[in-house]
Amino acid sequence: MFVQRFTKTCATTEEGAKTSVLLANSFNEFWDWLTHLPGMNQAFLFSLFLSTAMTLVPLFYFAKRRPTGTKLSWGESVIAATYAFGVMFVSFGVVPHQWLQHADADLGWTRAKILYGPFDIVKPQAYGGWFPMTLQYEAIRDIIVVLIHVYYFGLLIFCWIYWQNRGKRAASASTEVATSTFGRPLVRRS
Repeated sequence: MFVQRFTKTCATTEEGAKTSVLLANSFNEFWDWLTHLPGMNQAFLFSLFLSTAMTLVPLFYFAKRRPTGTKLSWGESVIAATYAFGVMFVSFGVVPHQWLQHADADLGWTRAKILYGPFDIVKPQAYGGWFPMTLQYEAIRDIIVVLIHVYYFGLLIFCWIYWQNRGKRAASASTEVATSTFGRPLVRRS
């Protein structure tokens, strides 16, 4: 289906057989097809990857360099709180909004669009199917928004656990003593 849709017959060989190639002018058709897949929206994908990177990169950077128990100055606290607010604003505000915009505008997942499922397995009885309920694509859209929020809550919990255990990782790394091939600790002679 994909190859048939975007491939054009463009040349004839010496034997008279026609060859088919993917032409550059069919790129617009391909781009339209690609952007109408669920989740293939530049603003949604950019905000999703940006917010995840804005969360994980500073976490790993500062968890390795900041010793446990180090006090924050007033200025460091304000900068950290502002940064955390910005990341959570993007994560819990912008990313779900971009998904809802994509689902409504590009995919047309509204209350009027009825979900039949593959092979009409959830086709409602009102439309000649066997399924007792009528499901709309709007419900799928909203379930995906809930899953986006669950992803970010899980990411926050991971960040809290990683940050709280940073001292344990450093202590376990420093207490390891080199051992010989026989399993005994190596001791330097003075």
